Amino acid sequence: MTAGIYMDYAATTFTASEVVEAMRPYFSESFENPSSLYSRSDRNRKALAEGRRQVAGVIGASPEEIFFTASGSEADNWALKGAAFSPRRKGRHIVTTSVEHKAILETAHFLERNGFNVTYLPVDKKGLVRLDEVKAALRDDTILLSVMFANNEVGAVQPVAELGRLCRERGILFHTDAVQAATHVPIDVASMKIDLLSMAAHKFYGPKGVGALYIRKGVVLENLIHGGGQEKGRRAGTENVPLIVGMGKAAELAMAEMESERKRLSTLRDRLIERLRRAVPYVRLNGPEGERRLPNNVNMSFVGVEGETLLLDLDLAGISASTGSACASASLDPSHVLMAMGLSHEEAHGSVRLTLGKTSTEAEVDSVVAALTEIVARRRAMSPLWEDFLKERSKGA
Repeated sequence: MTAGIYMDYAATTFTASEVVEAMRPYFSESFENPSSLYSRSDRNRKALAEGRRQVAGVIGASPEEIFFTASGSEADNWALKGAAFSPRRKGRHIVTTSVEHKAILETAHFLERNGFNVTYLPVDKKGLVRLDEVKAALRDDTILLSVMFANNEVGAVQPVAELGRLCRERGILFHTDAVQAATHVPIDVASMKIDLLSMAAHKFYGPKGVGALYIRKGVVLENLIHGGGQEKGRRAGTENVPLIVGMGKAAELAMAEMESERKRLSTLRDRLIERLRRAVPYVRLNGPEGERRLPNNVNMSFVGVEGETLLLDLDLAGISASTGSACASASLDPSHVLMAMGLSHEEAHGSVRLTLGKTSTEAEVDSVVAALTEIVARRRAMSPLWEDFLKERSKGA
């Protein structure tokens, strides 16, 4: 880890040293293709099986229901496109939400261009879907509902179990993007009636470049990648043994400490929120509070200050944060998640996401509060937006 304070764990995590050590032999010593018939490949075949078992344990699945991908985004693409083009699915209607990750939204747009009809559900001011609106959106020709388990920007944890039951009753496939949630909150695919679930290793201290799609036994999807018999003939391409080993090891480590980390991070999260509210006037917490929020997520809007400006100033102070999704960080457009939650352009542009992780401490939280308090005060003193806001407030008084 480099010097400074890292508060962008929702974007990515470092690879744990135990994970690096677990992967190391499979880069050079045990390099054989696991699909080869000779005995030298036995170790790699066993390593794949163990990785599959470890990842399945994260969500209460069977190992044979886990299919490795190159990323969470690939898993999302496979879930939507695979369901849309599956020979078992006869309808052409898909339901998702307006606050999904771009891997879902852009895939949905692709499917629209190819003859499918997509309904994008709104969310409430906390970023949560309303069950009655979901139910009303489902039709006789609906083949799939895709709702993320927990939002990557504002940490909103959706009512996944209720959504799963609703879909199972209607015979509709239910997919959830659990990239932010896996190993951070309890997930049980059986009790939650989940048919398809996406995850990515680099969100829980595993390597980048590997993810997985859970496909419930009996669910038939069209393949996304054709060309070979790997992954039971469902995803072609030589298996990336080192990264799969790393994902499995990271999953096992994360699950062993999930409960203790949830409690620790929730305490730090609430400390950060409370102290920012006390120290900085006119701040807004975006998303829900308590159990409906990821334990490590804080997203706040600061009236009168641009989020990008805050990030640059935080960076100069040695603090790494973001304005939202890492995949959209180069865009100057306001967050589609915050806009869908009803924030104004100014509020959305003035938002910062701070996400905690293994290295986060009370001292770091307090340092971030102190830095933001100074930065916001200084930037507001130079901001015409802040002056306009104060004038409007005085008129209202």
